[in-house]
Amino acid sequence: MAGCDREELREVSAAVLAVTAHLSVREVLQTIVSAARRLLGAQYAALGIPDGSGSFREFLADGLTDEQWRAIGPIPRQHGLLGAMLRDPTPVRSADIRAHPRFEGWPAAHPEMVDFLGMPIVDGTEILGEIFLANKQSSPAGFDADDQELLKLLAAHAAIAIVNARLYERGRELSIVEERQRIARELHDAVTQKLFSLRLTAEAAAALVARDPARAAAELDTVRRLAAEATAELKSIVDGLRPVDLAGDGLPAALQRQADLLDRVHDAKVSFAADAVPRLPAAREEAAYRIAQEALHNALRHAGAARVAVELRRAGPGVVLTVADDGRGFDVRGAAPAQPRLGLASMRERARAVGGRLLVRSAPGEGTVVTLEVPGA
Repeated sequence: MAGCDREELREVSAAVLAVTAHLSVREVLQTIVSAARRLLGAQYAALGIPDGSGSFREFLADGLTDEQWRAIGPIPRQHGLLGAMLRDPTPVRSADIRAHPRFEGWPAAHPEMVDFLGMPIVDGTEILGEIFLANKQSSPAGFDADDQELLKLLAAHAAIAIVNARLYERGRELSIVEERQRIARELHDAVTQKLFSLRLTAEAAAALVARDPARAAAELDTVRRLAAEATAELKSIVDGLRPVDLAGDGLPAALQRQADLLDRVHDAKVSFAADAVPRLPAAREEAAYRIAQEALHNALRHAGAARVAVELRRAGPGVVLTVADDGRGFDVRGAAPAQPRLGLASMRERARAVGGRLLVRSAPGEGTVVTLEVPGA
C-alpha cells in the first residue's frame, strides 16, 4: 500500500464505502472486483461465492465483453484451481497459471490467462469465496508482493460484505416470521370473524326460504354485505404487502432465494443467473417477482419439468426476466380457455399494469419460455 497514489486511494475508498453504503451485496462485490482490476492493472478480474453444491451462487467478472461472456458459457463449477482456492486459504501467485498443477477445466472460449493472482476471501477460518486477477497490463514482470497485499485488503472488504449479508438474511427470516404472525392476527381479527358471521347468516337464510321468504331475502342482503366487506378486508391486507424477499437486496437476490428454495424442495433442477441489473420502482420489481413465481409454479406443478432456468438480464434502464423449462409444454393459442391454471391472464395483467411486456413461447412436448420485459424508472 505504500506505493498507492491518490487515485488508487480513491479506488480503495470507493470499495470500502461500498460495503457500508445501502447497496445490494452483488453491487458491493461488483464494485470490489472492478476496483481490484483497475488498481492492480489487470486485464481480467473475477470473484466467486460458492453455493454449497459444487457451483457458484455468485460469479462476477470485470474486463470481459458481453460477447466473451456468452462464448464462455455457464457459470464455472468448483473444479481445478477454482475449487482448490475454496479449500486452501493460501494465496496463489503465478507467472504462468497454465503451468500450475491444478490448472484444468477452463472453457475453450475462455480468454487466455498467463500471469495470475488469486486470493481466498476468508472470515476467520472459513473460506467464503475467492477473488482473482489475470494478465497484469502495467508490468511485464506480472503481479508482485505489493499487488498481493492490496488484493488481500480488498478480499477482506468482500468478506465484510458477505458476512453482513448473512446477518441480514437471518434478520430477514425473523422478519418473515413476525410478518406471518401479524398477517395471521389480521386475518383472524378482520376476516375470519366476518366469514364466520357470513356462514351463520347464509344458514339462517336457507332455513327461512320456505317459511318466510321476505326474511330470507333480508338475510341474503346481509350475506352480500358481509361478503363484500370480507373481500375488501382481504384486498387491503394483500395490497399492503410487498414481498418480504424484495426488501433490502432487491429483485436479483429475491429470485435467487426463490430458486434456491424450489431447487431444494423439488426433484427438478432450478437455476438462477443474473446480470448486474438496475433497481426498479417497487411496483415493477414486485410484478416481475410475482410473474416469476407464477411461471415457476406452472413449470414445477403442471409441466413436469426436469430443469427450470431463471435469468434476469439488464436491458438499458430496464430488465428482461426469462423463465424457461423443459416440461411438456402446451398450445399457447388454446391455453387461456383450456388451461386457466397456468395463470397466463394474471401474468399478462401484471405485466401490463407496470408498463411491461409478456411473451410466452411454448408447444406440446417442447417446454415453455416465459419472457417479461420491464422498463426502468
